[in-house]
Order: sequence, then structure tokens, then C-alpha cells
Amino acid sequence: MTTTRRICLQPAGNAVLAQGMAEIRQQMDLPTAFPAEVEAAAAAAAANPRLPALDRTELPLVTIDPPGSMDLDQAMHVQAQGEGYCVHYAIADVAAFVQAGDPVDLEAHRRGETLYGADSKIPLHPKVLSEGAASLLPDQVRPALLWTVELDPAGHIAAIDVRRALVRSRARLDYAGVQQAIDAGSDDPMWAVLRRIGELREQRERERGGVSLPLPEQEIDVVDGHWTLAFRARLPIESWNEQISLLVGMAAAQLMVQAKVGLLRTLPPPDPHAIARLHVTARVLGIGWPPGLDYPGFIRSLDPTNDVHVAMLTACTTVLRGAGYAAFDGTLPAQPMHSALAAQYTHATAPLRRLVDRYTGEVCLALCAKQPVPTWALAALPGLPDTMQASGHRAGQYESAVLNLAEAAALAPRLGEVFDGAIVEVAHGDPARGRVIVRDPAVEASVSASGNLTLGADVRVSLVEADPVRRVTRFELAG
Repeated sequence: MTTTRRICLQPAGNAVLAQGMAEIRQQMDLPTAFPAEVEAAAAAAAANPRLPALDRTELPLVTIDPPGSMDLDQAMHVQAQGEGYCVHYAIADVAAFVQAGDPVDLEAHRRGETLYGADSKIPLHPKVLSEGAASLLPDQVRPALLWTVELDPAGHIAAIDVRRALVRSRARLDYAGVQQAIDAGSDDPMWAVLRRIGELREQRERERGGVSLPLPEQEIDVVDGHWTLAFRARLPIESWNEQISLLVGMAAAQLMVQAKVGLLRTLPPPDPHAIARLHVTARVLGIGWPPGLDYPGFIRSLDPTNDVHVAMLTACTTVLRGAGYAAFDGTLPAQPMHSALAAQYTHATAPLRRLVDRYTGEVCLALCAKQPVPTWALAALPGLPDTMQASGHRAGQYESAVLNLAEAAALAPRLGEVFDGAIVEVAHGDPARGRVIVRDPAVEASVSASGNLTLGADVRVSLVEADPVRRVTRFELAG
């Protein structure tokens, strides 16, 4: 589910970027390395994991991630099963290496999640685990939480199971390569099944009233000090793969809700006043919103390659705010839903990169085995929402700072140039200020004018400031 533009930067040795990243880490008081005792504990754990008895290394699992990824949380195999389908989804078993209260666990609680930015990342766990012994790297036997989710012919969940098992990924694939194989008519039957399941789950999402904001993703490449920026549309394989992850998150939530113990990822319903404002915005932009068409259906009618529609999509992000976590034991949360998915959902598929997933996995393992939830996991549940809320806020600040740095550095040599763009936001109370999206290079930044800005209008803007040190990019409406 895409609700904001993401920034993907390729590895770079540019001095401006390196200095800027160091300043961001210092200003945000982010860790630059793991303490020696944490690294030592991780190395010892990597050499002595707790391995399960069940061997499922015969499953032809594969991973699909961005190129160069090493922290591989998930490996997948899907197949037709009678008139329905079977999804095998192996999740890295962090608890095979990390115990409650040990140095790695305590440091993970301090960090909460992996932070990604530019040519580096600040990992949740030491790399000897996250990119080594615990990662589902190809041709390596690994301990995993093996989810088996059976689907009926329409794509509804028919059966759920998760248990510890040894697995072995057959290949580390990337989205572009898989999409190219599919488009070329690959004879691997798994891709046809994945497409079918993905499309069925998208249909079920539409029926539930789920919504996704397909804002364009921003990619920045730095080669020999030269910066290029572009917006990229998501590939179909990314959406189908995402549906598998969402499926497992919903299956985990179903298990926990039935047992009344666990933790959910929640999002409150949109404020009716916010929806009313969106209707006004659509009228201002000249976008038809037919009577009777609900908010999710309207979103699906928008084209992310159309700048006016991007302005509308940007406005729509205002109704998808307030996401959080809700822990429970014996009594369900008053508001258990994730409104954007129109379903109950939890984070369960990325334990190498997100702390909470280790705990939801343990709860589900116990429930499927009809065993009590481990005391260490149960005791941690009440504190996890605050821990994750804080780490999520920190991750958002970090991503925003990196994005601002990248845009300012890319545009610094082009002060005074004029660009084509579109107004995607007008400030409340000050219509002379807002946000402009420029597609070449791909930048969204602040803009001002001597008069009022018009939401959705095509404009010519002059670059008046691009300061990598202050991480500020600013345009003015050209005369």
C-alpha cells in the first residue's frame, strides 16, 4: 500500500552526500555503529542458532527484493491447489538468534526499525545477523517461520498455519528482472499463479473498500558526482508481491483476533470532514467525482502520471493519518481496523527490519501450536506500540531529511534555471505559498508567488534556492 513517495538512492561516493548524511545522523542523534558487546553477542548468536527439527528445504522458495538487498526477510512459493491456491511464505526467524533481554534484543528495542537513506542504512540488528546468518540468502539453509496460507478459488483465506522450519531459498530475484521474465512469457508456472493471486487479492481489497494511493516513487542516482532524479511507476510484480505480504499480515491478525491476544496495526476511519474537503479539492482541480462513487473508488480512478491527479493524490494523503499499534490480551481494541486496508492487519513479515514483527510471529506460532504465548513475548506487547510509534516518527524524519538533502544537492548547480511543474498543494491561510512538483528532474519542493497559487495548475517556476547544507530547495513562480 503506497501512501507517500519513496526515495531510492543508488550507492554514491559523493562528498556532499556523505557530509550531509553525517550531519543528519549527528543532528538526529542516530547511532553510527553497534556497541562492541552487541556485535559480540550477535556474532556468537550467528554461530549458534536454535534450529528447528522440521526440514522444509525442499520447497522451491525465492526472494524478490530491490537489487543488492542483503537483509532478506521473506522467501515465497505459490502454487495452484485444487481449485484454489497455496502460499508458502518463509519469514526470517530472528528469535532463533536473539533472546529477550540479551544485548542484541535490548539494542533492537532502542532502535525499533532499520533506517534507510542514500548509500547507507542504520540497521535494526548487526549485519552479521541481518545480512548474514538470519537473512534468507540464496542456497543457504536458514531457520524461518514458515507460513502456509490456503486460499479458496476467489482468493479468500481458507486455512492458516505457521511453524518453525528450516528453509532454503533457491534464488535472490529483483522486481525488474521478474517483471521482464513475466513480460517475456516465462514458462515458470509460479509467476502465473502469483499474478492470479495478486489480482484476486486486489479484487477482494476493492470489495472491502480498501484504498491505496499510487503516488509516484522518486529515484535518485549518483554516478561520479552527477545526480539524476526521476519518478518511477510501480511494476505490476511489486503490487502482486505486496499482496502476498498483506495476506500474511491479515492472516496473522485473524489468528490473534480470534484468540484475543496480540498486536494490530491500526488506522482510524477517515474523518467525514476530510472527505468533504477532498470533494471540494476535486471540484477545484476539475476532476469529476461521480455521485455514488466512494472514496476508494475515486482514488482508483486517478492517474499518477497526470500532474493534476498527483495534486489530488497528494491531497488524499490527509485522510490516511493516525496509524498506530494496539496491543491486547483478553479484550480486543476498541478500534481494531486498518481503514486503508478495510481489514484487521498486523506487521508480521519483516522481523530483520522492524522490531514488532518478531513478537507477532511468536504469538502466531504459539496460537497455531495451541500453546501459551511465551512469557517474554506476552510481557513485551504492552510497550511495543509506544516503541514503534517513536521509531516510526524517527524513520519519517530521517527519510524526509535525506530526501531534502538529495534534492538540494541535485539542484544546487542549477540555480536560476526555469522548470515546468504543477502546483500540488496550496498552503492553508496563505495561498501565495505551496508545493510544486517538477518531473524533470523529479522534485517536489516549496514554491511561492506574488499572487495566489492555483491548485493543479501547470506552471513555470524558477529555482531560487538549493542549499544542501540547510537541505532547502525553493522555487518561485516565473514571470
